[in-house]
Amino acid sequence: MNTPARAPRSPKRGKGRPAPPQPDPTRDIAFDILCGVVEHRRMLENSLSRSAEAHKAEPRDRAAAHRLAAATLRHMGTLRTVLEPFLRKEPPEPVRVALMIGCAQLLFLETPPHAAVGTTVSLLRRRKLAPFAGLANAVLRKVAAEGQNVLEGLDQARLNIPAWLWSSWSVLGRGVPRAIAEGISHEAPLDITLRPGATAPEGGSVLPNGSVRYPAGTRVADLAGYEEGAFWVQDAAATLPARLLNVKEGEKVADLCAAPGGKTAQLAVTGAQVAAIENNPNRMARLKENMARLGLGNVATLQADAGTWQPDAPLDAILLDAPCSATGTARRHPDVLWVKRPRDLTTLTAGQDRLLEAAKNMLRPGGRLVYAVCSLQQEEGPDRARAAEAMGLVPDPFTPEELAFLPEARTPEGWLRTHPGMWADKGSMDGFFAARFIRP
Repeated sequence: MNTPARAPRSPKRGKGRPAPPQPDPTRDIAFDILCGVVEHRRMLENSLSRSAEAHKAEPRDRAAAHRLAAATLRHMGTLRTVLEPFLRKEPPEPVRVALMIGCAQLLFLETPPHAAVGTTVSLLRRRKLAPFAGLANAVLRKVAAEGQNVLEGLDQARLNIPAWLWSSWSVLGRGVPRAIAEGISHEAPLDITLRPGATAPEGGSVLPNGSVRYPAGTRVADLAGYEEGAFWVQDAAATLPARLLNVKEGEKVADLCAAPGGKTAQLAVTGAQVAAIENNPNRMARLKENMARLGLGNVATLQADAGTWQPDAPLDAILLDAPCSATGTARRHPDVLWVKRPRDLTTLTAGQDRLLEAAKNMLRPGGRLVYAVCSLQQEEGPDRARAAEAMGLVPDPFTPEELAFLPEARTPEGWLRTHPGMWADKGSMDGFFAARFIRP
């Protein structure tokens, strides 16, 4: 990962007068983001949108802050453990957040010690936490002096995953929780899906599913063909549910909960007539922007509740990528590890069942449904597939041939299950569950 923006230079100070702390948008925005996640359990993007500093910052400063905050979240369990011996008593949570930002720079981002220490001290002074500046200076200097030795003997993979998630992932197989944790520990690369006939921009590598992967930190807008709509951003695992729906030209298809539109685009390039349903107005705006850039004229974007929307005529196929805990996306969104709680699953699974029942009623007899979630949780995946069967939907298992490029993702039931421990040598992938059904 690239080092965050360099520490701003301090102005010369007058005799006997300390220099005022200088603006440092990268650390200020990262601090706002992390306080939102840690103190208020707000998702990273939500915290970013609430940051006054972010609204007036340059795009590159916002991007650097996002990466600094994400790196801190990826290693948060380790950072808390490293800091513990250096703290005589518990500091206020915002102070701990600032210490973790400084510690993350020292241990994981290769920031020079003077910059990591100095910017943290300045951050506390800017945020009216000056009484703790001396503490930060002393603690971070000690961490810097010991260097990587402070990490010796720590089970970082285990520390960086909340206990309830680690335990819940044990059903996925022996050693899988650790493999997932290791997959999450690195910044995710950029994956794109090409339109049929389009040429991949330079610098990428083709994955077994056909996605093209670029190094972490690649700016998608800088890739040749972006403005022309030659491709769209989509994690390799996220391409699989739409692919497995096997849509054909001329079919009438719905993509329920469609934003940001990668799966919608996959369905549309087959020549099907696609209704893209999205209820959230902000996400709908993003969906429309993506469809406009891609120039897909066979997509109707409709703002509606997928649980109550009705098509004009029964549909041939439906992709239901249901709202979920999103624990499978922790490579890109490490905040989910620290924001989501076990009790959230009760509300989410009730909503998933509601959408499954609605989707069933939209299909013609013999119509196909793929249910998918970007979750690693048993309650949102296998348990919902069994609930769909109880609703009268008939399982249509994925065949070994359909998943020949990723056989380890096919379960004995014929479901799809990916997780960040897969393709570790290629940069990993997101976690998805998917199951296919037929309406009798």
